[in-house]
Amino acid sequence: MVPRNPPHVTEPPGPGRRALLLGTAAWCAAAGGCAREAGPRAARPPAAAVRTPSGAARATASASAPPGTLPAAVPWRPGPGEIEPAAKLAAVRLVEALGTWSAGRGGPRDAAARAAGLGISAPLAARLAAEAGPLTPAADQAVVRVIDAQYGGLLPDTASVLVPCAQSTRTGSAVREGGTTVDVRLARTPAGWAVTALHPGRPGPAAPLGASARAVLARPRIELPPASAADVRSGAVHESVLRAMLRLADTYRMSVSVVRSGHPANVFGTGRPSDHPVGRAFDVWAVDGRPVVDPATPRSLVTTFMRAAAAAGSYNVGGPVRLSGGTSPNQFFSDAAHHDHVHIGFAT
Repeated sequence: MVPRNPPHVTEPPGPGRRALLLGTAAWCAAAGGCAREAGPRAARPPAAAVRTPSGAARATASASAPPGTLPAAVPWRPGPGEIEPAAKLAAVRLVEALGTWSAGRGGPRDAAARAAGLGISAPLAARLAAEAGPLTPAADQAVVRVIDAQYGGLLPDTASVLVPCAQSTRTGSAVREGGTTVDVRLARTPAGWAVTALHPGRPGPAAPLGASARAVLARPRIELPPASAADVRSGAVHESVLRAMLRLADTYRMSVSVVRSGHPANVFGTGRPSDHPVGRAFDVWAVDGRPVVDPATPRSLVTTFMRAAAAAGSYNVGGPVRLSGGTSPNQFFSDAAHHDHVHIGFAT
């Protein structure tokens, strides 16, 4: 995505605590019960632990659980340093509600009811359930685990929140691991941020892969959410992106949020095409396990990673800090939407 430099958006009062608790309670009911969320003064796990389930932890849980058992539903929560956390919560709670259901409650009518349980009007809830697509596959039971929530765009009255997630589904006794990335569109209303539309990612089918794509998929230091891994398997990710990932992984552990699928087609709020849908960009939400958005993450870690991305061939590196230098005036940029991730784009 190319620099946009909108005015910095300050955080207005979001929806009240009661509204957020009601939404979480509705999602927990859809999931068949979950642990009570900590209140604002309660201790909270580190941001990285809240935002993404580790692969090792998932494997251990799966190995110890009885066959056909799905993992527990754990609601995502924003960590410190977020801009407009209420927008992200509205997006994530809907994704969690639509993608998580108890045995026998997976049909479109039940999906619409779960959306309506968040306070969404019945007609809009039905439309959003119909738009959920790969988030609501045919299955007896399902649990979504949100990996992260990042901005695909943030303007004063509209937003795009990208929600990469993993999803475990059960049909009979068979459990399948999958997931998608959803571009959730929102509008600011007098009552707070409200979801207006869903655009789930739809990666292409797997294709014969070259050496770089195979190496990316095999590299543990490149953490790909399900939709981004499917993007790489589709063969539609540009060689420049794959080589840059491999080069950066020599030094850093990268938690990727989005590559192709699930990203807006255009730079948000403009008619300019984004580099993401054509396979020439990727976003990173955490470096060495440290979320980019977290104020506790050393800025030096983020800035050196951004410069390393430029050295790996990116013509367009965005993040929470606008860096000086670069091979062109626009090689580095920063704005409100990139406060929570590093964008790494390629011209060819």
